[in-house]
Amino acid sequence: FTSQFLFSSSHSLSAMDRCSGMVLLSGNSHPELSRLVAERLGIPQGDAVVYNNTCSETTVNIKESVRSKHVFILQTGTKNVNNDIMEMLILIYACRTSTAKSITVVIPYLPYSKQCRVVRRSSIAIKLIADLIDKTGACRVVSMDLYKKELQGFFSIPVDNLRAIHLIIPFIRENVSDFKNAVIVAKNPEVLPKAASYSEKLKCGVAVIHGTYECDRQAAAEPSLPDNATTDDSKSAMSPPLSLVGDVSGKIAIVVDNIIDEAHSFVEAAELLKTRGAYKVYVVGTHGLLSGDAPAIIEDSFITQVIVTNTVPHDLQKMRSHKIRTVDISSLLCEAIRRIYHNESMGILFREMQEH
Repeated sequence: FTSQFLFSSSHSLSAMDRCSGMVLLSGNSHPELSRLVAERLGIPQGDAVVYNNTCSETTVNIKESVRSKHVFILQTGTKNVNNDIMEMLILIYACRTSTAKSITVVIPYLPYSKQCRVVRRSSIAIKLIADLIDKTGACRVVSMDLYKKELQGFFSIPVDNLRAIHLIIPFIRENVSDFKNAVIVAKNPEVLPKAASYSEKLKCGVAVIHGTYECDRQAAAEPSLPDNATTDDSKSAMSPPLSLVGDVSGKIAIVVDNIIDEAHSFVEAAELLKTRGAYKVYVVGTHGLLSGDAPAIIEDSFITQVIVTNTVPHDLQKMRSHKIRTVDISSLLCEAIRRIYHNESMGILFREMQEH
């Protein structure tokens, strides 16, 4: 099979499914993605009103029956992350108390996923989010390219971790004319498995960046901490500068990572690759948060293009930088929803994409 066949519109729901059995609800985090998924499924979006009342409390009003139905709630993490979480939890609980048959939460970008380990006296915040989703009544979670795949272990319900690579690879082949002359660059050693996966699909070499980014050194200083607080400053000061393992001379460098939040580290990586002879630098990531001045920083940098998916809305960021390109992942979410609803195997969505 090919990816086009796998996610074709021919797999949309039957007339009976459109009339009863499935309900697709969403909060306010990503209305455009909800619309695309509903269109591909061939069903109307569920009739639910989610808003903040005068005292800023989140209010949910589901205006159709969900009794004994399979409910899918689509909500992702955005800049308004805490409000997104409350909307999602109240939607789940409202469906549970309305005796829905099952509740599947589709969270393309799982918020707080970076807070998955203890640093000094911090907490593992993602465990709290997982517990809240479990306790409010969700039966299953569908996400995409989790920050760490081990995050699935924080949940006591099934978690399907979809992979955006199945859609990003065809996009690169179609839009990067000289991709055969590319080298996949892991932004840090932790991303090396992802880089190896891209390298295998595109049949090109791999390089990896070692060392500490200058922006990370500055963040580690944390001047706001009290004088008697313990920090990792000495460790940061002793950390090595950036270095590249691999050859990118005369090549296109494609830097891969899961999340593109701030842009400073990616600009540093691009400058390093330029000094090592790369004539173009692409940045590829699943979740394009692009916080703060990231679009402007990208626009003024050596980076040729930033390729991200629409797990997170970033239309305003694209207006500030023409270098940002978007890969639509609604077809993959649609196929996952369809398979869950029909109790079909999800294994085909996790296999390596076959070559054309």
